[in-house]
Amino acid sequence: MSVLTRDEAQTRARLLDVQRYEIELDLTTGEETFDSQTVIHFTARAAGDTFVEVKPATLRSVSLDGQPLDPAALVENRLALTGLAEGPHELRVEAEMTYSHTGEGLHRFTDPVDGETYTYTQLFMEDVQRVFAAFDQPDLKAAFDLTVTAPEGWTVLANGITERQGDGRWKAATTPLLSTYFVALAAGPWHSITTEHAGLPFGLHCRRSLAPYLDADAEELFEITRQCFDRYHEKFDEPYPFDSYDQAFVPEFNAGAMENPGLVTFRDEFVYRSAVTDTERQTRAMVVAHEMAHMWFGDLVTLRWWDDIWLNESFAEYMGYQTLTEATRFTDTWVDFGIVRKAWGYDADQRPSTHPVAPDPDAVPDTASAMLNFDGISYAKGASALRQLVTWLGEKDFLAGINTHFKRHKFGNATLADFIDNLASATDRDVHAWAQKWLRTTGVDTLTPVVGENGGSWTLAVEQDGDRPHRIAVGAYDTDPARPGQLVLRERFETDVPATEPVTRAGARPALVLLNDGDFSYAKVRLDAESWETALRSLSGLPDPLARAVVWNSARDMVRDGQLPPAAYLEAARAHLPYESDLAIVQGVLTFATAQVAGRYLAAGARPAALALLTELTRDLIRRTEDGDNPGLRLTAVRHFVDCAAQPHTIQEWLADGGVPGGPELDPELRWRVLYRLAVLGATTEAEIAAELARDPSATGEEGAARCRAALPDTAAKAAAWAAMFEGDTLSNYLFTATAQGFWQPEQADLVREYVARYYVDAVPLAARRGPAIAEAAGRYAFPDFAVDAEAVALGEACLSRDDLLPALRRKLTDQVDDLRRALAVRDA
Repeated sequence: MSVLTRDEAQTRARLLDVQRYEIELDLTTGEETFDSQTVIHFTARAAGDTFVEVKPATLRSVSLDGQPLDPAALVENRLALTGLAEGPHELRVEAEMTYSHTGEGLHRFTDPVDGETYTYTQLFMEDVQRVFAAFDQPDLKAAFDLTVTAPEGWTVLANGITERQGDGRWKAATTPLLSTYFVALAAGPWHSITTEHAGLPFGLHCRRSLAPYLDADAEELFEITRQCFDRYHEKFDEPYPFDSYDQAFVPEFNAGAMENPGLVTFRDEFVYRSAVTDTERQTRAMVVAHEMAHMWFGDLVTLRWWDDIWLNESFAEYMGYQTLTEATRFTDTWVDFGIVRKAWGYDADQRPSTHPVAPDPDAVPDTASAMLNFDGISYAKGASALRQLVTWLGEKDFLAGINTHFKRHKFGNATLADFIDNLASATDRDVHAWAQKWLRTTGVDTLTPVVGENGGSWTLAVEQDGDRPHRIAVGAYDTDPARPGQLVLRERFETDVPATEPVTRAGARPALVLLNDGDFSYAKVRLDAESWETALRSLSGLPDPLARAVVWNSARDMVRDGQLPPAAYLEAARAHLPYESDLAIVQGVLTFATAQVAGRYLAAGARPAALALLTELTRDLIRRTEDGDNPGLRLTAVRHFVDCAAQPHTIQEWLADGGVPGGPELDPELRWRVLYRLAVLGATTEAEIAAELARDPSATGEEGAARCRAALPDTAAKAAAWAAMFEGDTLSNYLFTATAQGFWQPEQADLVREYVARYYVDAVPLAARRGPAIAEAAGRYAFPDFAVDAEAVALGEACLSRDDLLPALRRKLTDQVDDLRRALAVRDA
């Protein structure tokens, strides 16, 4: 398939002005394909040649200004339009299109619970061409008229309000000017809950089989939606620009959500069938806030080319967390950002594939390269940079610049230069210089304190590895003499890095000096020797969860950099997590300790002792929560106890009894979690997996069964799982992922050793056959990350030397092989 280059997009944008699309889709023609008819009204500014994109099963007919064109002239996904005269034109395209089962284009899903079928679009980047013909680039905005013929009993949702017209036909209101990738459709027998707010219809939608669970959370979701909507209207001068606000929770969705104007689609795991922690509810609320921010930054004002994807994602990421903190009951969202999202950014920024938040346009020459930049840098690092910008600039000036940006570019397109110019118009500070240092560079700065004492005062200098300017807070903490293990804040002061001279403060040196207290900047932080000793004794005694998150991140970074033994991190977790009150910290530390420290950074022989330590730690947390006052912490502890179990007996008893003594009961998520761990340990059978699937025949149940079957320590089970992933080409995106998650297990290293080399042989053609979504899943989930040895690194490097890798797979393998090198270095440190 031809990818669109930036040069081609610029040429086409100079030639064409696209006014309107008329799209008719017929979803009643069968289970494999649907009919698509498109009329595009456009003007050529001068005589010339161009092309339109479409990826049909069958291209039935094409006409330009009433004259037929030869459908056989379609080359890959491009149909040439030659000899265009200056002036208005009308292009008609009729095609048969293929439903997707990989979350790209028009995805079709049949619910195993009740047999109902649902479809929805995900048209990001180039996937609009899988649904209708288009001049597919973000700066050729147009109005869209969409008509859909759907089976009886279905509801059709779209960017605008839809009306049923009879004979199964639904018509959506004409949209304002949109980029092609924002056109949205969700059709099926949805369960819907509606309300109104600020004169607009709001809706929540999900599969019918999930109706009771959406009903249970509907008021919470509507409340978050209303609170964020109102807060954005306090911040932004431009009102919400669309006629309705629907949120559809859809099956087998690849991302967390998609910011389609007026119709946001979410993965339907956010409709909780089982118990969740409040931090997980906070994450869902953040995604709601994130996607709503996109209605302004992304939808109202859209990037001109994909090098500026950060303008969409960094802004929505920052605004999502900040607005949730300001407007809802979730007031500690930045702790979760610091412990989870920021770590994602730090990791991505230290790999060979790192790139600036705002890459040079020449570094994003086409859509294939652009797709690779949806990562921890465009989201987490970019949001961190914006948070630092607000700290440095002040929120008043920041919002003034943002509102100027919206006013100047609404319903149009903008670039980084436009954004920076608009910010600069609101302040006397040199925003252009700031942007050059923060947005055009790569890597993570490291800040190390140098603390001195001088009679009745103490001094602080900050050594900086890197050259970005930082405005940080410094926390000075003393030991509380009345409460051993507790720390009290003596003072928190701000300083600039780099500084011309050390800072001098009155009094004896504090027990702990913490750089970037409050986590307002983006940098790896080190502690001086005395502060580190204090942290080891009293980390859980720091009064502010954000301060504790900064220290935990420092410990995490030191493990990854080979400066702190992995076992020391586990000991710190063992000492302090039993007293931790913030769920995001508990979940983040346990996840890193289990997946990375015990799973990769410790040699195989040390894994049993690490799991034993984590088992004891989680058992302590379970005991601590017996009074029922902290069900979220107890649920977290139970989950990780299951994940770390080295012996099956206790969790077998839980499964047989249907619950943990003292709670919680084993709901579907916990039952599948226990069964999965039993499968890894060889303590369950195919018959027991089948029985559990009969008990829970949902889509989630099918995924759980696939994960368990792939995890069985049996040669036949491994062979069947491998064939399903790499030979059959029938697994949906979610079933592929579940199978891949189950396949590799550190406890089964000898059993799956032969598949390590096979992975590189089979993953390359799989990616070529099934496309970017499965390629990304194969690189992320099917990669043999347990194999931390020089041979595995050599195999990965040899594969990367090939010139036939799909870009999505190459990017994932580049990162995965680098992570293997890092794990080896940690083991050798």
